[in-house]
Amino acid sequence: MSKTEQTLSIIKPDAVERNLQDQIKQEFKNKGFDIIREKKIHISKEEAERFYKVHESKPFYNDLCAYLSSGPIIVITLQKENAVIDNRKLMGATNPRDAEEGTLRKKYGISIDKNSVHGSDSIENAKIEIEFFFNN
Repeated sequence: MSKTEQTLSIIKPDAVERNLQDQIKQEFKNKGFDIIREKKIHISKEEAERFYKVHESKPFYNDLCAYLSSGPIIVITLQKENAVIDNRKLMGATNPRDAEEGTLRKKYGISIDKNSVHGSDSIENAKIEIEFFFNN
């Protein structure tokens, strides 16, 4: 039996810079997601390093942190049944060139780094990531 879940989505600096947040939020709504909370923020490199700590040992870690902190982002709590899996499907592959037609990264992503959106990869990480941005 499926149950309602929450997941975190981030509209990344490249998409905010191109003013795509309204289109992306509409895509979430079209797929049945409820937007529970959202805010536009600009995080520091140190905050990005804490957020992406899980990737600390990977070669792309520093670039990832520098990028996420390079401009304003919009953090969103999404809710629906199977929210984590459904958001992963909607986002598409990390590299926009490999993403399926109709996915957010295929439509809006520029490169593997500037792929326009982040989404939690598990229910456990969704809780941690939502808490990271909406702990007040």
